[in-house]
Amino acid sequence: MTPPTAAITPPVAKLFRSSPTDAAFQVCIEPTCRATYAVDQTLTSCTACGSLLDIGYDWNRIRVPGSMRWFEQRWSRRNQPLDFSGVWRFRELFPFAPEESIVTIGEGQTILQNSAAVANYVGVQHGNLFLQYEGLNPSGSFKDNGMTAAATHARMVGAHVAACASTGNTSASLAIYASSTKAFRTVVFIGSGKIAFGKLSQALDYDACTVQIMGDFDDALARVREVSSERGIYLCNSVNPFRLEGQKSIMYRVLEGLGWEVPDWIVVPGGNLGNSSSFGKALAELKQLGLIDRIPRLAVINAHGANTLQQLYNEHHVRWNNGNVPLETINRFYAEMDLNSRRADTIASAIEINRPVNLMKCLRALETCDGVVRDVHDQEILDAKAQVGAGGFGCEPASAASVAGARLLRAQGVIAPSDRVVCILTGHQLKDPDATVAYHSGNRDMFESKLARRGVTETPFRNMPQGVENDLGKILELLARLD
Repeated sequence: MTPPTAAITPPVAKLFRSSPTDAAFQVCIEPTCRATYAVDQTLTSCTACGSLLDIGYDWNRIRVPGSMRWFEQRWSRRNQPLDFSGVWRFRELFPFAPEESIVTIGEGQTILQNSAAVANYVGVQHGNLFLQYEGLNPSGSFKDNGMTAAATHARMVGAHVAACASTGNTSASLAIYASSTKAFRTVVFIGSGKIAFGKLSQALDYDACTVQIMGDFDDALARVREVSSERGIYLCNSVNPFRLEGQKSIMYRVLEGLGWEVPDWIVVPGGNLGNSSSFGKALAELKQLGLIDRIPRLAVINAHGANTLQQLYNEHHVRWNNGNVPLETINRFYAEMDLNSRRADTIASAIEINRPVNLMKCLRALETCDGVVRDVHDQEILDAKAQVGAGGFGCEPASAASVAGARLLRAQGVIAPSDRVVCILTGHQLKDPDATVAYHSGNRDMFESKLARRGVTETPFRNMPQGVENDLGKILELLARLD
């Protein structure tokens, strides 16, 4: 079915009598603070203590469906923009916006694919490995799930300009919402040489004002936060709590794809840690509301070259501990990072981040979901990426960290062969085509410049182009060898 035209949606019939914003609020995640703010305020942190914010709800005042199967009826009304959206058709589970304010471009039409090929590679039983392919979103990555919510809130508060720092996917997502809806203008900050051309091309094509600074993502984020505060610009990075509300919908669609049954594992790449944070919040809320009977385990997978979470969690034993996080340990870690000029470096550019801004929320999610953290080398990421592609889904390198991580956890005996495992594929293959071509093509110069300097030494699953003379007989001879 053709998606509805990108638009700021008109009002549609309300299914519940109460206003969705009556019982929604922003709340500090720090347990000793818990300051609350109205949803019509534009904040990225608590003004009382500086901690991150959640979107909270008084669920006693909200009529929530008694079963997740209730949402299936929305498919009969998918000619309506909100019900077509794979985010907003679950709007009763993040009811912060009146329906007439919601901004949608048909995001969330994604697939949960049972992959026998990847199951074999990971080492779990056939039928037990699922790929949640978020590359099918309009901008080609999972970011659209959150950006539709952030764009909605930007419209609610009357924003005219929105900004973000980006390794590529966030800028593409913000830019497509701005250009499709004309709801606001967009400014994106990127680091020098720290963005794949497939992603940069989107921001340029979608008419964003692109500011490239000397530095990496962390530098770009610091500057965009300063600029947004100074100029009153609406900030759309994942410090924005409304961004993470929309990303909860990925978990709802995973459950939908499994016939509303809970898997054993959710495995997700870890960069700025927005997805893992939102997944933990989504699952905790569903359990609280009685919509699921148990919470799956969560595995967050860093690239080895950008493994802040892995080091803090496994080597320094940093935990949420009901909000009693050892901040002095984290601060010492970052101080040492700066002293040694240690910076993230990985082929998985989407998760090439030193200081994940959602660290605290991710620690909370790991506690909620009895989670684990691992890191994988770029060699493992690209080999997993090749296996995902050979199984029918092309993904960007960062996505394949989830599959490489699942394989590692299986080898370690953490994941059992009988476990049902969902790996989140965060972005489309064409987000970073250079990495794909460098792995498969056999071009030595490209391999050296793109992969070898990051420790990739071999291409065991390479699928090289086959050179042949411009001669029918030679071509047929080549093809005969494929039989």
